[in-house]
Amino acid sequence: MSTNNKLKSSVAISIIILFVMSSVLLNCNSKQEPSNLDITEFLKHARTDTIYPSAKQMEMLKVIIPETTYKAAPSISDRTYWDAIATTKSAQEYLKDAEKLLGKQPEVPITDSIYRLANKDGNRKIYKPRYYRTMEHLEHYILAECLENKGRFIPQINTYMQAIMDMKSWLHPNHDDKDNGVLEGRRVSIDLGARKFGMVLALGESLLGDSLSETMRTDIQKQLQWRITDNYLKSCEIADENNRWIDGTSNWNSVCTSGALFVTITNSTSHEERIAAVGSAINSMKHYVSGFGEDGYCSEGLGYWGYGFNHYLYLAQMVSDYTSGKINLFEGENPQKLKNVGNFPEQFEIQNGTCAPFADGVSHISSTGSNFAEVLSAAHYGAIKPSEIRFEEAVEQIIAWDNPEMFTPNTTQNSTSELADHTYFDDFGMVISRGKQDVPFSIAIKAGHNAENHNHSDVGTYILVVDDELISGDIGAPSYMAGSFSPNNKARSSWGHPVPKINNTLQSNGKTFKGIITETNFSEQEDKVVMDIKPAYDLAVLNMLTRTMTNDKTGNGRISIEDHFEASEAVAFGSAIMTFANYEILDGNTVLLIGKRQKLKVEISSSVGQVVIHPEPVPVEHLREGKGAKRIGIDFETPVKSGILTLKYTPVYK
Repeated sequence: MSTNNKLKSSVAISIIILFVMSSVLLNCNSKQEPSNLDITEFLKHARTDTIYPSAKQMEMLKVIIPETTYKAAPSISDRTYWDAIATTKSAQEYLKDAEKLLGKQPEVPITDSIYRLANKDGNRKIYKPRYYRTMEHLEHYILAECLENKGRFIPQINTYMQAIMDMKSWLHPNHDDKDNGVLEGRRVSIDLGARKFGMVLALGESLLGDSLSETMRTDIQKQLQWRITDNYLKSCEIADENNRWIDGTSNWNSVCTSGALFVTITNSTSHEERIAAVGSAINSMKHYVSGFGEDGYCSEGLGYWGYGFNHYLYLAQMVSDYTSGKINLFEGENPQKLKNVGNFPEQFEIQNGTCAPFADGVSHISSTGSNFAEVLSAAHYGAIKPSEIRFEEAVEQIIAWDNPEMFTPNTTQNSTSELADHTYFDDFGMVISRGKQDVPFSIAIKAGHNAENHNHSDVGTYILVVDDELISGDIGAPSYMAGSFSPNNKARSSWGHPVPKINNTLQSNGKTFKGIITETNFSEQEDKVVMDIKPAYDLAVLNMLTRTMTNDKTGNGRISIEDHFEASEAVAFGSAIMTFANYEILDGNTVLLIGKRQKLKVEISSSVGQVVIHPEPVPVEHLREGKGAKRIGIDFETPVKSGILTLKYTPVYK
């Protein structure tokens, strides 16, 4: 072969080799950079009998979940990161707060006798503050040590970590079974408290590393594996008596799942366990999100929206960070619904910072506690950014340090917007009709069903607000004490709500016992809502029962509630005025409600017969909204086959 031909052959071989090598490199790069997880497709492959991911789901996640464990922040040894954080104003303030806590002793373990008493009586005050102060102090010590790196907080950290590991049970005592099975070591379970104890230990071990002794690190890892990871994954795979929140729709699901996931992907040495935990969490969050209406309505109320959605958003941030953005739960499988959920607080406000205390909700928008959910909702869903930033957990603070722009308070625009004349959550059937008088008079009224989260068997309930005072209507939730969730608790049944009672029969429980909004008419002058609430009652004799709310917004305003019923035979029929206000019975058809600053006149009319006004105290000692709730019964004097009972509420100004 000539020299020229040899050269050509050599060049050709080189080109082929380069082509092959390029193809290999391209294939390698494609393996190193998997595409984002298609969550809709992922959920199609979920098993129907368990939260634990299917083989196909595990396969989809395997190329996305890193081989390494998750770290909420770099280790203390990364001084470039921590020294930069330490120069910020918020970090300096955080360090000062931690210094004030030096020398304080952990308040756990509590004694077995206190645990058993709290389990029996449901009294959270004798243990819960101790639990959360202990965890808050430890979180401050951990982050302060990372900021300072002088070993000054290590003795306190060791003391607190050991105290937590010495606890027989990490549960809230009232979440243990009646025989104290977790305390006695017969089983392990995860609740709102246990997930937090686990998170704090996992965070400390992950960040502090060799600053802790090898024995301490090993003990933490073993306890986290036993108390959280093994228990969590077992319950995900096989339904048992533990962790029934796993496929629930309430705040428990997002809160406990986020904690169990954090512990597992931070602490577990098994890649398969970390994959399974992420897959289980995604499957579980489908159930949690399903608990909201398509319109974003949260039947648990605003307080639980903040608590539950806060942890959903943290979970979304966690898996996004862990997978370099390849899993996007901020959009999930239904981006519009999550956007609606993120904007729920603004839509749910009645006026002047008040909202409906339906179910176990709160009546006033809190100015304390974490507003992490509001901050992330502003970033991801276009919600109003708050004018101040508040945290309750160390992981929130870390995210804020990593995203300073996101967590800068809103100072350039109003942190509130003009509320609409009305809001209609048409999925769950809840309406807020807002008066725009100088002293606004407004109402929130719901249909819904009697299997909602924290439900009170309250189809048709409402709340009336004058200015910022909830003067009549729903009296809210019993305080969480022994018996607060009992069906015999009158504040949790329809007896304790401004809804009809028929033949001494209350509303029944279950999703089929519901109200249906059949007509709405909204205008500047008047709002009208008609709902069929007959399905809420298991009464064969009842042929028809509608409730009509009319809000006449002219003048000082007037709101009427009209109940129209028909039965196949004469029935005892009545409704009620529920209030914390003082009252005067002016005559047989008029009651004056006297609040702290406002007054309402209630005019009672009936289409047939006479009515009897029968006031009585609500026999529930501990109510979240206060003391002294009254049920002013309004009943037909004798049974009737059909009739209309109307209550007209008018503000009184003198």
